[in-house]
Formats: sequence, C-alpha cells, structure tokens
Amino acid sequence: MIDLIMKDILGTPAILVGLFALIGLLVQRKNSGDVVSGTLKTVMGFVILGAGANVLVQSLGQFSSMFDKAFAVDGVIPNNEAIVALAQESFGTETAMIMLFGMIVNILLARFSPFKYIFLTGHHTMFMACLIAVILNTGGFSGATLIIFGSVILGTLMVLSPAMLQPFTRKITGSDDFAVGHFGSIGYLVSSLVGKAVGKGSKSTEDIKVPKSLGFLRDTSVSVSLTMVILFFVVAGAAGPAFVETELSGGQNFMVFAFMQGLTFAAGVYIILAGVRMLLGEIVPAFKGIADKIVPNAKPALDAPAIFPFAGNAVIIGFLFSFAAGLVSMLFLPLLGLKVIVPGLVPHFFTGAAAGVFGNATGGRKGAIFGSMANGVMISFLPALLLPVLGSLGFQGTTFGDADFGLVGIVLGNLINLVQSKAIVMVLVLALIAILFFIGMKSKPNKDDGDTDAA
Repeated sequence: MIDLIMKDILGTPAILVGLFALIGLLVQRKNSGDVVSGTLKTVMGFVILGAGANVLVQSLGQFSSMFDKAFAVDGVIPNNEAIVALAQESFGTETAMIMLFGMIVNILLARFSPFKYIFLTGHHTMFMACLIAVILNTGGFSGATLIIFGSVILGTLMVLSPAMLQPFTRKITGSDDFAVGHFGSIGYLVSSLVGKAVGKGSKSTEDIKVPKSLGFLRDTSVSVSLTMVILFFVVAGAAGPAFVETELSGGQNFMVFAFMQGLTFAAGVYIILAGVRMLLGEIVPAFKGIADKIVPNAKPALDAPAIFPFAGNAVIIGFLFSFAAGLVSMLFLPLLGLKVIVPGLVPHFFTGAAAGVFGNATGGRKGAIFGSMANGVMISFLPALLLPVLGSLGFQGTTFGDADFGLVGIVLGNLINLVQSKAIVMVLVLALIAILFFIGMKSKPNKDDGDTDAA
C-alpha cells in the first residue's frame, strides 16, 4: 500500500515539484506559514497549468480545422506554454525531474567552472526540460538514464547560454551586474552579429520618437487577444461562413465565433502564464537562496525583458520586424515541404524585441531591423524542422517557439536518429559539451570584449 502511494506521489509532477519547493523552503528555515503557502502554490501552479492547457487545446483545434479548410495545409502556432502543458500528461514526471536536477547541475557548474551564471528564468528551465524529456523519450531513453543525461544537458545549457551572450549584454547594460538567461539566445547572438555586420554608421533606435499609441503592445494579454482575434477573423473568412457555421460553431455567426475563439486562445495563454508564475514563484527563490551560499560572485541570468528598459524603441522595432519576417517565412515554408508555422505573437514579441535590443547594441537602427528579421526567420524555420523529431507531440497544432528549443531539439533528435546506440549518443553529446567548455575557457572574454562602437 505504501509502495503504491509513493509511486503515485513520484508519478504526479505537481506533487513532485511541490515536494521540492517544500525541501527548499525548509532548508532556508522559512516559517511554517511560508512553507505551507509556498508548497501549496507550487502544486496549484501545475493544476492551473493543466486547466489553461484544456482551454488552449479547444481553441487550437478550431483554428487548425479552419486553417486546413482555407489553405489545404496544417497551420501550427508556436507557443511554449501550450506545448509544455500538452506534454505534461505523458512527460510530466520526466520534465519535473530533469528540471530539478538540471538546476542542481547549473549550480555545480557555476561553482566549479569559469562560467559563474545562475539561470533564474524558471519557466524557460521548465520548457527546455520538457523538450529534452520528449526528445530523449522519443529516441528510446527512459528511467534514470533519461533523467541523468537530460539533467546534464539542461544544466550545461543554463550556464553556456548566458555566457555566450554576456559580451553583448554588457554592451547593452553598460555593466556586468547580470546576464540574460533565456532560451532565445541563438537568435540574440545572430542578431548581434548581423547588427555588427550591417550597422556601420547607423544611429541608435533610441534617437527615434515612437508614438505612445503603440504602448499597448507591451501588455501581453491585450496584444495576444488582438493578434489572435485578427488571425481567427482572417482564417474564418478564408474557410468560409458556411463551413464555420455548419461544421464548427453550431450555427453561431462565423465572425462572432472567430472573435470568441481568438479571446479563448488568449484566455488560455493567460491562465497558463498565471499557473507558470505561481509554480515557479517559490522554486526560483529557493534555488537563488541556495545558490548564493554555494556560488560566491555568481551572476544572475535573468529573463529577456530585463534588457528592455535599456532600448525601449528597439523593443517595438524588433517585435514588428520579427513578426513581419515570420509572415514572409510562412509563405515559403510549404514550398520547401515544411509545416506552415503561423507567427505567434508571444515568441515574436519577446524574442523579437530582445533581438532588436541586441541588434541595436551592435548596429543601431539597421542592426535592430535586420537582426530582428533574422530572428523572425529562425523562429519560423526552426520550429518547422523540429516537428518531425517530437514524435506524437509534433501533431498537436502547436510547438516550441524560441530559437534554442528548435536548435537543441533538432540537433539532439537527429543525432539520436542517426546513431542508434544510446551509449554512443551520450558519449558524443558529452564530448561536445566538453569541447564547448574548453573553447569557452580558452576564449573567455575580458570585460571589454565584444564592445564595438554602437553604430
């Protein structure tokens, strides 16, 4: 009986992560009220996450049906929260374990390697843990091997990603106080390099006066609602009133149906985000408290919006041009035999905006424009190339949105497919990690490295 209870506890991700939060709070000697509150909020976060997923699945199903009817192709909307929420039923335990032990690997690497970064963007930690769990499971890994191997990969990414961007982050912030910990880092690196290549002589975006009327784009719930309502209107109109009203809406006017489905999608995203915030609100502080004691002089690696205040105009420019590149990419994807990736506002806003800030730092206005466009192309093609290696999860109408998820998933998934031996895969990945660390230690930048004159 006890064995069955323990199996159910360890097999329920919400309870498992709740137990971890409990341990973290007890280690920090929090009072009983904080311990109870933090543990319950963590478990509730997972429950809310699942509720939001159910709302989102319903809306995504309607969108996919209309998109398929209108354009004879399957449209996929990248959304990290949505794909992770959908994966929890099958990969929840693996995701939770890789996430928890990956954070421990992060702390150990920061303690004993030259890369003193503690990755504090908890939701991205969970998203990458989920991706790694899915890819390894699809490739035949299971049990302790999957968790240990996945944790090493995740923990390594959590220190290398901010280290890779730090020379450019220093240029943006003018200090070395914090790093960017966000798994859109490949897109930001490319944007920085593109800006450096094309931006000579270009003035900074911060010399431009942007109308305050565009400030609504900073409110995610409003901008997601507006964008999704417009997308649903377009797709519903293309599918035709007859199809929508007879096959999907039960007789409700097709425009009213499209409006409500767009808001339903946005509501699902809002619920999921609320669940993620509640879930991680206790775990991240617990880890930070532990990390501060174990890793002296560690730099916090923060979410991408931490750099937004340093270049507010680049944020808007980056989002708009990343989204525009996503729309253009949507036309070329089917010509190459790939799934159509419908530009999602959430990935294009956050990663496009950050790419604009990085591009502006190295190449001014031109850097912000072309750098964010490069990011927009990447987060259109990488998700499309990722779908085949996600197994059954690749047929859910949504996928991972940011650049690092696509690149890591494609490389790891195809490596597993090419090399059938799991042992050889592990050796190759660990060897690659060792090489990256060696290169990083040999070329670890000085404080002023990467600080070219802003164009």
